[in-house]
Amino acid sequence: MAPLLALFIGVLQGSTELFPVSSLGHAVLVPSIFHLDFRQSDPSFVPFLVLLHIGTASALLVIYRREWTEIIDGLVRAAVRGRLQTETERLAMLLMVGTIPTGVIAVIFEQRLKDLFATPRFAAAMLIVNGAILLGAELLRRRDERRARVAEASGEQREAAFARVEGLTFTTAILVGACQALALLPGISRSGTTMAAGLVAGLRHEEALRFSFLLATPIIFAAGVAEIPELFHSGVPIGTYLGATVLAALVAYATGRFLIRYFRVGRLDPFALYCALLGAVGLIVTR
Repeated sequence: MAPLLALFIGVLQGSTELFPVSSLGHAVLVPSIFHLDFRQSDPSFVPFLVLLHIGTASALLVIYRREWTEIIDGLVRAAVRGRLQTETERLAMLLMVGTIPTGVIAVIFEQRLKDLFATPRFAAAMLIVNGAILLGAELLRRRDERRARVAEASGEQREAAFARVEGLTFTTAILVGACQALALLPGISRSGTTMAAGLVAGLRHEEALRFSFLLATPIIFAAGVAEIPELFHSGVPIGTYLGATVLAALVAYATGRFLIRYFRVGRLDPFALYCALLGAVGLIVTR
């Protein structure tokens, strides 16, 4: 892969991984749309993408560095004590059970999923599906908001709506984590599916984003441990790939900060429309 192209893919990865628009779908589809000299079937393609994902996961680790310190400390204290006492300890366990489904699915279906990475039209179709998932979650959220307003106006006593992550049940955390596994398909967004599931589960937008970002960090690093050794073959421009990873991390840090501010008031609708349009263009212009 040419150095400039690798750096471009790094910027593309960093700018799309945290947005709910599927960075993997972009990495498969965009080079085909613009006829770039890039072969998704190259054996180093998937390890290269995983390396870029580690760059974006590192950005998340920096953004949430204080929270991760507390989570790890809480996990250790809960293990020593044998029970959960604090919200941080509960969050640590929610993240643990939410991560397991994706890891199991990735191990079982790894090779079949890799074969799809070289199929731009499949990625385009999945982008349209991703848009439908985002839009569907927002439609359900609007319905719940209307019901909450009606209940409030009638004086009905209800449990607190649109709660924080720590209020999720372990069963719900497992289901949200399982949705993360859909992102193993190019075109389906990890952050998009987990945010959508979080919204349906009753989380506020900013809390759904927070849970999505925290869930993504360990599974991405775990994937890196499995795939990065595949990069160390003769002829692989590891220096260029590392440079692209640094770029991906820097861009991801900026986009992560933006999204944290955006979802205090924003919704998933614009990203749903974008995915549908890009997927449609991909189906028209690719083979």
